[in-house]
Amino acid sequence: MKANRVILIVLDSVGIGFLPDAHLYGDEGSNTLGHIAAQYPSLHIPNLISLGLGNIDPDNLLHKTETPKASYGKAMEQSAGKDTTTGHWEIAGTVLKQAFPTFIDGFPSEFIIAFEEAIGTKTVGNFSASGTEIINRLGDEHVQNGFPIVYTSADSVFQIAMHEDVIPIERQYEICKIARRMLVGPLEVGRVIARPFIGANGNYSRTSQRKDFATLPPDNVLDAILESGKKVLGIGKISDIFAGKGIGKSIKTSNNVEGIEASINALNDDFEGLIFTNLVDFDMHFGHRRDVEGYAKCLEEFDAYIPRLLEGLKDNDILIITADHGNDPTWKGTDHTREYIPILTYGKNVNPGVNIGTRKSFADIAATIAESLGIDFVTSYDSYAQQIRLNGY
Repeated sequence: MKANRVILIVLDSVGIGFLPDAHLYGDEGSNTLGHIAAQYPSLHIPNLISLGLGNIDPDNLLHKTETPKASYGKAMEQSAGKDTTTGHWEIAGTVLKQAFPTFIDGFPSEFIIAFEEAIGTKTVGNFSASGTEIINRLGDEHVQNGFPIVYTSADSVFQIAMHEDVIPIERQYEICKIARRMLVGPLEVGRVIARPFIGANGNYSRTSQRKDFATLPPDNVLDAILESGKKVLGIGKISDIFAGKGIGKSIKTSNNVEGIEASINALNDDFEGLIFTNLVDFDMHFGHRRDVEGYAKCLEEFDAYIPRLLEGLKDNDILIITADHGNDPTWKGTDHTREYIPILTYGKNVNPGVNIGTRKSFADIAATIAESLGIDFVTSYDSYAQQIRLNGY
């Protein structure tokens, strides 16, 4: 008996220890979950622990259980890079041989000049910075002259911060679409991101109107699911990450709670296919801001919803909880960290407590989804569906 649906939830940035090549990224020693458990000993995530989260890495301080309800393991990233787009694409079956370009020292001046001509206004910034830092540093200047704030990070991103009262939100998205069209060839970053903000007099904050404009991905398991006649529902920023490709229906959300609620509500619908959810608050609000306590409480918030999530599963549903990269809030800087991702797989017809070990690629998840749903998807990566012994195999 195959699965009717797979519910794939990505806890954005919840890594579980540095990868063997982390030294190439300056991330050797990083460990998002391990360091949170060490620095926030009151962390209370009993439902994730009952599924087997603590069993994945015997060396961290997360509690272990003798009877995990889910299968458990971790995966290493084969693609170069450590950004959201790369991680999600690999989860969906696309392994990038070459990393998306980064521009730590800013984008070439000739591109900025051409971009300013295309949007009809000057810009300010064009350097690497955190989003909260740059709007408070350049926000007053932007409000005064109306020039969009351009910035980047260690990730492959071209970010544009604009005040919602200075530049209307639809115009902000328009400006980002222009940038997306222009960033091609050696400048083809993974994402252009609109970063709207509000506030005044040096006291500014970003809003939930963020929008990502990703480059178009190759065919992946999402396309294969749609081509088989089944459905793909993207929740959160999934549609943005995949530039709408392979997504049948999309539900936008402003925060984790909305994303979790939308996922639970979708379980009531009767369809075959994939529910694909990204929960971005871990990364956006706490990882990049190096807020250990906030990150821990965000984990606790998600954990509290797990009973409802499990209760909503139908007999032939499979739930996969994973991540896309790390963002260790104890680490230096404000950028992502190159880490393993945890994998918890649960279902009423999935045998519990199976250790799937260390997977060679995030793409093993795509292979597992394809086999579980019984669809054709050619990949050189390995499904673990047989290993968790879904009833009927």
